[in-house]
Amino acid sequence: MLHLAAPTRESWLGEATADPETLLLDHAHCEKKAAGTALNLMFRYADQPFLQRPLSELAREELEHFELVMDVLRDRGWAFRKLRAGGYGARLMEGVRRGEPQRLLDTLLVCALIEARSCERMKLLSEGFLDTDPELAELYRSLLASEARHFSLYTDLAAQRFGRDAVKERLPVLAAHEAAVLAGLAEEDRPMRMHS
Repeated sequence: MLHLAAPTRESWLGEATADPETLLLDHAHCEKKAAGTALNLMFRYADQPFLQRPLSELAREELEHFELVMDVLRDRGWAFRKLRAGGYGARLMEGVRRGEPQRLLDTLLVCALIEARSCERMKLLSEGFLDTDPELAELYRSLLASEARHFSLYTDLAAQRFGRDAVKERLPVLAAHEAAVLAGLAEEDRPMRMHS
């Protein structure tokens, strides 16, 4: 169970499948950011040994996914380039409380929700590309299990440090915030992104 407060808006899948180049480009950036986030948490919380090995392994897996998506871009003749950020991650982080240890709890849960939304959308893409682009359908199907595992990793780390009750109390609050962020981005009519 991904604990998302709202499903992806209906129009997103059509927008994503109509522009696979932008989708893949943004996806590559997302995988790179996910690796960077794991590494940043390792450094910021160097005094938390329970985070170090799991986040190191996660960063490596996210970089493998980055390389995988880069290969698909290359094979299609599409160059990797900068892409204006969609604002999703920064707005999600606005819901993180500032003082410790609440900041760590909220950061882990926000990371979990990002992975949950990625998992939900990759499932949609694996089905949405079936008839038009079986290669991309397979790519997204192949990534589903790892995205769900990443969600579980972050929630398990939060529970290990703060207890299951704290996670159960805070996760719905942050999930509602995540749904509101997506609704706000949709209202602004921003360009399609993996998390838009």
